[in-house]
Formats: sequence, C-alpha cells, structure tokens
Amino acid sequence: MRIIAFKKILLSLTLVVLLIGCKGPEVSSTTGWNYNDSEWGGYESAKPNQFLDPSGMMFVEGGNYVMGQTTDNARHDWNNQPRKATVSSFYMDECEITNHDYREYLYWLNRAYGNDYPEYCSKALPDTLVWRAKLALNEAMVENYFRHPNYADFPVVGVSWLQAVEYCNWRTDRVNEKILVDAGYLEPDPDAAGDNTFNTDAYFAGLYEGIVLNEMEDLNPSSSGVRKVRVEDGILLPRFRLPTEAEWEFAAYALIGNSYDERIVERRIYPWNGYQVRTDDKKYYGEMLANFKRSRGDAMGTAGALNDHWDYTAPVAFYFPNDYGLYNMAGNVAEWCLDVYRPSTGQDAEDINPFRGNHYMTKVLDADGMISEKDSLGRISYREVSVAENINRSNYKQSDNINYLDGDLRSQLTDQWKKEEGEDEEVIPMEEEEQMAKTETNSMYEYNVTSLIDDKVRVVKGGSWKDRAYYLSPGQRRFLDQTKSSDWIGFRCAMDQIGEKSLY
Repeated sequence: MRIIAFKKILLSLTLVVLLIGCKGPEVSSTTGWNYNDSEWGGYESAKPNQFLDPSGMMFVEGGNYVMGQTTDNARHDWNNQPRKATVSSFYMDECEITNHDYREYLYWLNRAYGNDYPEYCSKALPDTLVWRAKLALNEAMVENYFRHPNYADFPVVGVSWLQAVEYCNWRTDRVNEKILVDAGYLEPDPDAAGDNTFNTDAYFAGLYEGIVLNEMEDLNPSSSGVRKVRVEDGILLPRFRLPTEAEWEFAAYALIGNSYDERIVERRIYPWNGYQVRTDDKKYYGEMLANFKRSRGDAMGTAGALNDHWDYTAPVAFYFPNDYGLYNMAGNVAEWCLDVYRPSTGQDAEDINPFRGNHYMTKVLDADGMISEKDSLGRISYREVSVAENINRSNYKQSDNINYLDGDLRSQLTDQWKKEEGEDEEVIPMEEEEQMAKTETNSMYEYNVTSLIDDKVRVVKGGSWKDRAYYLSPGQRRFLDQTKSSDWIGFRCAMDQIGEKSLY
C-alpha cells in the first residue's frame, strides 16, 4: 500500500512540475480577458502546486478522530475528556529534531549574528545542565550529549518552547531561501549577516535585496517588467511551526493504518495496534516498540537482554515508525506543542482544528502606510491588533485570545456584561474592552499560589525515556512553562498543507 501511495505522489509531483512550466495565456471564465497576457492587463494566474514536499517531513492526511483520554485516568487529572475532532491535513517531521539539526541552527546564528548580537545567539543555546540530578552521576551527559558526534542523531533536549518556536522561524527562512536559490532567483550568500540575512516576510514586503540573479517577468504593462516572487506564485513554502495538540495526537495514533471505509477496525491505545509495548512481528518478535522506563530502576533491561536498548534517549529513527511514517511518537522524548495549556480546552475549543493560543498580530506600518523597515536581524516588525481596528468584526475583537472562555475578564464577569438571558449582549465601551483585552489569567489562575497554570504554560505530548508505559498513549497530556526546559522534552516541526487535503 505504501509503494502505491509513493507512486501516486511521484505522479502528482511530475504533473505539478509540468503544470508550473506551462504558464501561458488562459481565459477568464467571468470576463473573457486573457490571464498571463500583458496585452490584456497582465493579470497572472499560477498553476496550483499541491505537493509541497518539505524536506524531512511526512504527509499526514487529516480527518476526524476521538481526541482525548480513552484509557483509565491513573492520575485523576480529568483534564482531557474524549470528544470528536477534525484535523486538517498537514506535514510533520519524520523524526524529532536532533542534536545535529540544532547545532546547524546555532552555527548559522553565530555566523550571521555572532559578531554584532552575541546575546541573541546565546539565548538559543540548549540548557545542557538539565541532565544533572542531585543524587545521580550524569556529568558525561552534561559534557557530551549535545556536541559529541556519537549523539548527533539523538533528539535535542534542554530546549524551551520559546527556543523551539525560534528554530521553526529560522527553518522557514532557510528553506525558502534555498528554494529561491535553486530556482535561480537568488545566489547563495554565505556572508550575509545582521539585517542582510534572508527573511521570508521581508522578501515578500520588498525589503530584502540579497544577491539577485534573476527576477520574475512582470506582465503588468505599467510595471518595470520584472518583480520578486509573490505568495500568488505558489513557489515558497508556508511557515514551519510546532504542531498543535490536536495535530500531534492525531498524527501519533495514525489511524489511517487500521481504518477502512470510515471504519476503525481496532481502537488504539498506543501509536500501534494491540495492548502491548512489544512487537509481534516474527522477525523482531518481542522487541520493544518504544524507549521508556519499564519500572522503577529498569531503564533498559538486563545485560545480554536489553529490553528497549537505551538508558536515556535513543537515536531518532531507532524504533519502527507508525503508519504515517513518523518515528518515536511514543517514548524517547516528549514533545512541545503549540497550545497554551488549559484543563478545559477540550470543552471550549472548536471541533475543527482545535487550538488555544491565538494571538493575532499585524505588520507595523510607517506614516505613509508602508511596511516599516527591517530590524537589526533582518525581520519586519509586528504589533498586536487593537479592538478599535476590529470594531466591525464578529469573529474576534482583541489580539490576545488565549483566555477566551477560560480566564478572561468577560468570562468571569458574564452577569456584569450581559443582560438577562434572551436579551442582547450589552455594548461595552471601547476603553473597557481594551482593558479587558489586556487582562490575563491571574484572577483565575494564580501561578505558584493556587495553580501551576498561566498564559505561558504550554502543552507537552507523548511519553519519554523517563516515563512509564502509561504516558506512551497519545491521549495523555502534560504541561510546562514555555521558558523552561527538561532532559525529557524535545520537539519536531509541522507545516500546513495548502489546498488539496488528500495526496494518495
């Protein structure tokens, strides 16, 4: 089945290449004017590019599933009620981000910003001291795990949520820069530093120059005849980001492997079928399917009969992948998700692509209404959208929607802001609306006083080398402050699939 799917993908890719190469005049079905024809105004219509093919990623075909905990709640958290949810198709890293991957990132930062902004580079360093334990000898891991070549293919740890997000942003720019180089629009610029480094948003805004080899033909008869690549051309990739909790859990279960005609033939506890953590494959019979702690004091089995083979982490592709081709969706390291943690998100969030953490931003403009100049790192600046700007919107008003229905002032003071049931909602003065937008969760969740939750606590999914089998179930969820890191948490990237939702 996988061979057939792969052949279909290759066929789709071939067709896309052919279509992109055939950019000739077409006729509008509504006006009769020619597309891609300067004599008819020069409106350009690019062919769809459905197969994005991001390097190192697997396509995850979306669908609906029962999200949440479907096994006994041994910790009595009761924060993850089962509910049906739909997840759109997306791409996800085949493996966890490795030490080697992250060292490449640090090398690039140091080369581009090290001389002028060393503090920015130092902020990206993983915390190798996470390996220390007061009553264990782990100095070899502190000194060697991140930098020694023997650990190059092991998952990076000691990385906070904030650092993981910055890695995703960096990867977006490097991948899109490579696409423009390969397409012949830019020349590689290894000496680029500071505000001369490539940034996707700055490029689209016309604020990046770089070493330009060629530009696209501009068919607008009133233009100079050439232009930069635009979003409408479909050449550059969407942003890399952390997966949402719903995406991560959906990808981990990989129910595509045991579903037929919308029927799931076997409910999964783990990313594989069955109730065991060992394989029943005759060739590898009895081998562990994940890297975890079997019991207290048993991290790897006995000499001569190691059960999961590794005391701490394992190479990222050591165990069998799941039916989406994703490795270590159970065990090895738990992984950061994009979501802000709330116990009741499952009750409040949308049923399609559920997510808590939206914080809407808009580009900073100058006095002439143009996008402001880049900052010292080559990026354009963003600011929060204001309630005044969105006064006529019905789908959202404020920038920060993290606390919506759980922690925001409006949710807590419903009776004050609304009339009796059956009447219209009271109109709130804009000044009070702005103040409500700035209100955080402190009145509901007092961090370190009554709760460990605030607006900067993020969801962590998956079991790790440090956990028992209970946490190998994708339905389990935990949380950690976004500024903190650990020896059992890593991450991988995701990317939206634009357009077609099934590539099989």
